[in-house]
Amino acid sequence: MPFVRISLSPGYEDADARGVADGVHEALVQAVDVPAADRFQVVLRRKADEMIWDRTYLGVERSDRAVFVEITLAFGRDDDKKRALYAAIVRNIAAKSAVRPEDVLIVLTEVSRSNWSFGNGIAHYAPGDAAPAVSSGSAK
Repeated sequence: MPFVRISLSPGYEDADARGVADGVHEALVQAVDVPAADRFQVVLRRKADEMIWDRTYLGVERSDRAVFVEITLAFGRDDDKKRALYAAIVRNIAAKSAVRPEDVLIVLTEVSRSNWSFGNGIAHYAPGDAAPAVSSGSAK
């Protein structure tokens, strides 16, 4: 049940943006057992002044083409699974787009399952009674 937000620095074409999004999702399926149909992503293309990054932090040589990947997912993966996820993300992105692994920053935020609603105002994974469905009809 991940929610993924991808921010791209200027210059990424549609094919590269889709390759990044596809690569991240495939890595989630491969490395941390996310169901293939569980795909919720936002891809944002940023202006030059909307992303700031250090070019050499921790000895990684970054270019002008940054990709920030923020993943919110349920608690439960150990550090080995997370390492496998990070490696799969950069491997998949590099195979599907013109993005260097050095330019990919990944941040995971883990939350409890009760913090998710997938529609109709229902806490699908929260214990207790489900909330009543919200009507999609228009108000009169």
